Amino acid sequence: MRIVPARLRVFARREDGAAAVEFGIVLFPFVAILLMTMETALVFFAQQNLETVAADSSRLIMTGQAKNFSEADFKKAVCDRVVALFDCADTTKMFVDVQTAETFSAISTAVQTDSSGNPQTSFNPGATGKISVVRLIYKWPIVSPLTQPYLADTKTGTTRLLVATSAFRNEPF
Repeated sequence: MRIVPARLRVFARREDGAAAVEFGIVLFPFVAILLMTMETALVFFAQQNLETVAADSSRLIMTGQAKNFSEADFKKAVCDRVVALFDCADTTKMFVDVQTAETFSAISTAVQTDSSGNPQTSFNPGATGKISVVRLIYKWPIVSPLTQPYLADTKTGTTRLLVATSAFRNEPF
């Protein structure tokens, strides 16, 4: 009976694998925080990219180049400006909303969604001298379950609505 406690005491005194055990304890939280940081940075990068696409594509409406465009034509023009981050081919992810407003202060910043969580959109580019609002909405997937409670903002809890808005007065065309 005395042999078992003596062997346990010898095992408890050994320090050969202490660094490996400490590394194993710290490894999971470190990798989790690293992946959460990378996914958060990717969401912010995608948001900035969408803002740039909104500014570039809204210029088509502001200058009158899109006066004969349909909603599908304008969405194609938007998708032509999108780089590799966004999946424009999937119609359940990218949404284009173009409206007019009487004044700049009357512009609504809220995104209206239907019962399934998809944004409600319309296409009304406005005429010469009218205030137009172009809103690009993209359902960005949040991959990591660790970041979903913090970044996801849709009913499913696995996507975030990235919204880029450009408001301007149409030039004379």
